[in-house]
Amino acid sequence: MGGSENLQDRVLTIPNALSVLRLLLLPVFLYLLFTGETGWAVAVLIASGFSDWADGKIARLVADQSSRLGELLDPAADRIYMVVIPVALAAAGMVPWWFVAVLIGRDLALAATLPVLRSRGLTALPVTYVGKAATFALMSGLPLVLLGQFDGQWSRVILAGGWAFLIWGMALYLWSGALYLIQVGMVVRQLPQRTPGDD
Repeated sequence: MGGSENLQDRVLTIPNALSVLRLLLLPVFLYLLFTGETGWAVAVLIASGFSDWADGKIARLVADQSSRLGELLDPAADRIYMVVIPVALAAAGMVPWWFVAVLIGRDLALAATLPVLRSRGLTALPVTYVGKAATFALMSGLPLVLLGQFDGQWSRVILAGGWAFLIWGMALYLWSGALYLIQVGMVVRQLPQRTPGDD
């Protein structure tokens, strides 16, 4: 049992390293985007998306690679990306600000429920498959929209495909947010509020 606990407390795992790498790539992406290196910015964004997929896959399938830190670090990196990347693309004039406002508004609404969960002894609710699909669609659409900024007919086709992913992802993102709020309501009804003296 002690070995299992030590395993869960591990810090140096491949998924954790990939999550840290993804965070380190974020300022690189911003530099490339705002210095006009659009092609390299797309490449960095795609690499970040691949690392996101890989760290979750490795944590699930490879022995001794899951950890409590990873359970916090991976979704935290996702949330940072889901704020910073759309804001950067909006600042560059590639996506409208209302799109960014909807994404951030949804996240703020869910963040407002954290004190309620903590009052019931929970830190967060499990990530849903709908939420994962939403993140996948958005993180697929954003680099396509960026790639669609080049001149040429092929670029317009890619841009249209990118917006198809973004619209689909936005719908799933809002849906997953609604499901999360429903879960919070169930927690409030089923779990008693903890008092400061509770363990």
